[in-house]
Amino acid sequence: MQSIIEISGYGFRKRTCTDVASWFLNQFLPRHKLYVEIVHHGLKREGAYGYCDIAGESYRPREFLIELDTYMNQELYIKTLLHELVHLRQWVTGSLRAKRGKRYYNSVNVEDIEYWHQPHEIEAREQEVILYQQYMNAINTVPVHKVAQCFPNRLLNAL
Repeated sequence: MQSIIEISGYGFRKRTCTDVASWFLNQFLPRHKLYVEIVHHGLKREGAYGYCDIAGESYRPREFLIELDTYMNQELYIKTLLHELVHLRQWVTGSLRAKRGKRYYNSVNVEDIEYWHQPHEIEAREQEVILYQQYMNAINTVPVHKVAQCFPNRLLNAL
Protein backbone atom coordinates (compact mmCIF):
# COMPACT_ATOMS: atom_id res chain seq x y z
CA MET A 1 0.00 0.00 0.00
CA GLN A 2 1.19 3.47 -0.71
CA SER A 3 0.12 6.66 0.96
CA ILE A 4 -0.66 9.78 -1.02
CA ILE A 5 1.07 13.02 -0.08
CA GLU A 6 -0.29 16.24 -1.56
CA ILE A 7 1.74 19.41 -1.01
CA SER A 8 0.66 23.00 -1.59
CA GLY A 9 1.26 26.55 -0.47
CA TYR A 10 4.11 28.97 -0.92
CA GLY A 11 7.68 29.53 0.23
CA PHE A 12 8.62 25.93 1.06
CA ARG A 13 11.02 23.27 -0.17
CA LYS A 14 8.89 20.75 -2.05
CA ARG A 15 11.64 18.12 -2.34
CA THR A 16 12.46 18.32 1.38
CA CYS A 17 8.78 18.07 2.32
CA THR A 18 8.23 15.10 0.02
CA ASP A 19 11.37 13.30 1.16
CA VAL A 20 10.73 13.76 4.90
CA ALA A 21 7.06 12.74 4.69
CA SER A 22 7.81 9.75 2.44
CA TRP A 23 10.64 8.59 4.68
CA PHE A 24 8.48 8.82 7.81
CA LEU A 25 5.46 7.06 6.31
CA ASN A 26 7.62 4.29 4.80
CA GLN A 27 9.49 3.78 8.08
CA PHE A 28 6.65 3.95 10.57
CA LEU A 29 3.34 3.41 8.76
CA PRO A 30 4.21 1.28 5.70
CA ARG A 31 1.07 -0.87 5.83
CA HIS A 32 -1.38 2.02 5.99
CA LYS A 33 -2.90 3.73 3.00
CA LEU A 34 -3.14 7.34 4.07
CA TYR A 35 -3.96 10.62 2.42
CA VAL A 36 -1.83 13.45 3.78
CA GLU A 37 -2.30 17.03 2.63
CA ILE A 38 0.53 19.35 3.65
CA VAL A 39 -0.26 23.04 3.27
CA HIS A 40 2.31 25.80 3.70
CA HIS A 41 1.31 29.33 4.68
CA GLY A 42 2.05 31.99 7.26
CA LEU A 43 1.21 30.91 10.81
CA LYS A 44 2.88 33.81 12.60
CA ARG A 45 -0.44 35.21 13.87
CA GLU A 46 -1.34 31.85 15.39
CA GLY A 47 2.04 31.69 17.13
CA ALA A 48 2.74 28.20 15.82
CA TYR A 49 5.04 26.44 13.40
CA GLY A 50 2.61 23.67 12.49
CA TYR A 51 -0.61 21.78 13.08
CA CYS A 52 -1.84 18.27 12.34
CA ASP A 53 -5.49 17.33 12.33
CA ILE A 54 -7.72 14.69 10.88
CA ALA A 55 -9.51 15.68 7.69
CA GLY A 56 -12.04 12.88 7.40
CA GLU A 57 -13.56 10.37 9.79
CA SER A 58 -12.52 10.67 13.42
CA TYR A 59 -12.89 6.91 13.91
CA ARG A 60 -9.78 5.20 12.48
CA PRO A 61 -8.71 8.33 10.57
CA ARG A 62 -6.80 7.93 7.30
CA GLU A 63 -7.04 11.48 5.91
CA PHE A 64 -4.96 14.23 7.47
CA LEU A 65 -4.21 17.91 7.07
CA ILE A 66 -0.81 19.19 8.17
CA GLU A 67 -0.29 22.95 8.11
CA LEU A 68 3.24 24.31 8.27
CA ASP A 69 4.59 27.82 8.58
CA THR A 70 6.36 28.99 5.46
CA TYR A 71 9.12 30.89 7.20
CA MET A 72 11.46 28.40 8.91
CA ASN A 73 15.07 27.44 8.39
CA GLN A 74 15.65 23.91 7.07
CA GLU A 75 16.40 22.23 10.40
CA LEU A 76 13.37 23.75 12.15
CA TYR A 77 11.22 22.91 9.11
CA ILE A 78 12.23 19.23 9.14
CA LYS A 79 11.80 18.94 12.92
CA THR A 80 8.39 20.62 12.77
CA LEU A 81 7.23 18.35 9.95
CA LEU A 82 8.44 15.29 11.88
CA HIS A 83 6.66 16.59 15.01
CA GLU A 84 3.38 16.83 13.08
CA LEU A 85 3.96 13.40 11.51
CA VAL A 86 4.32 11.96 15.03
CA HIS A 87 0.84 13.34 15.74
CA LEU A 88 -0.37 11.71 12.53
CA ARG A 89 1.06 8.39 13.74
CA GLN A 90 -0.65 8.92 17.12
CA TRP A 91 -3.99 9.34 15.32
CA VAL A 92 -3.41 6.28 13.11
CA THR A 93 -2.36 4.00 15.96
CA GLY A 94 -5.26 5.18 18.12
CA SER A 95 -3.22 6.62 20.99
CA LEU A 96 -4.64 10.05 20.07
CA ARG A 97 -8.43 10.09 19.65
CA ALA A 98 -11.35 12.47 19.43
CA LYS A 99 -14.49 11.64 21.41
CA ARG A 100 -17.47 13.95 21.80
CA GLY A 101 -15.45 16.97 20.71
CA LYS A 102 -12.56 16.32 23.11
CA ARG A 103 -9.07 14.95 22.52
CA TYR A 104 -7.76 11.97 24.42
CA TYR A 105 -4.26 10.56 24.54
CA ASN A 106 -4.13 7.00 25.87
CA SER A 107 -7.58 7.52 27.43
CA VAL A 108 -6.52 10.75 29.21
CA ASN A 109 -8.53 13.87 28.37
CA VAL A 110 -5.89 16.41 27.30
CA GLU A 111 -8.25 19.35 26.82
CA ASP A 112 -7.71 20.75 30.31
CA ILE A 113 -3.94 20.22 30.36
CA GLU A 114 -1.68 23.15 29.45
CA TYR A 115 -0.22 22.70 25.94
CA TRP A 116 3.40 22.18 27.06
CA HIS A 117 2.32 19.47 29.51
CA GLN A 118 -0.01 17.51 27.24
CA PRO A 119 1.41 13.97 26.98
CA HIS A 120 1.01 13.68 23.20
CA GLU A 121 2.91 16.97 22.76
CA ILE A 122 5.68 15.82 25.08
CA GLU A 123 6.04 12.63 23.03
CA ALA A 124 6.09 14.59 19.75
CA ARG A 125 8.75 17.01 21.04
CA GLU A 126 10.94 14.11 22.20
CA GLN A 127 10.45 12.19 18.97
CA GLU A 128 11.13 15.13 16.63
CA VAL A 129 14.75 15.30 17.87
CA ILE A 130 15.31 11.54 17.61
CA LEU A 131 13.62 11.32 14.21
CA TYR A 132 15.56 14.29 12.88
CA GLN A 133 18.82 12.46 13.63
CA GLN A 134 17.50 9.24 12.09
CA TYR A 135 16.34 11.07 8.97
CA MET A 136 19.63 12.96 8.57
CA ASN A 137 21.57 9.71 8.99
CA ALA A 138 19.32 8.00 6.44
CA ILE A 139 19.70 10.64 3.75
CA ASN A 140 23.44 10.90 4.26
CA THR A 141 24.01 7.13 3.96
CA VAL A 142 21.58 6.10 1.20
CA PRO A 143 23.43 4.86 -1.91
CA VAL A 144 22.10 6.29 -5.18
CA HIS A 145 20.67 2.94 -6.34
CA LYS A 146 18.56 2.70 -3.13
CA VAL A 147 17.02 6.21 -3.26
CA ALA A 148 13.82 4.98 -4.96
CA GLN A 149 13.23 2.45 -2.17
CA CYS A 150 13.69 5.03 0.60
CA PHE A 151 11.92 7.88 -1.17
CA PRO A 152 9.41 6.29 -3.59
CA ASN A 153 7.58 9.55 -4.25
CA ARG A 154 10.72 11.16 -5.67
CA LEU A 155 11.08 11.12 -9.42
CA LEU A 156 14.53 9.94 -10.38
CA ASN A 157 14.83 11.44 -13.84
CA ALA A 158 18.15 13.05 -12.96
CA LEU A 159 19.90 9.69 -12.36
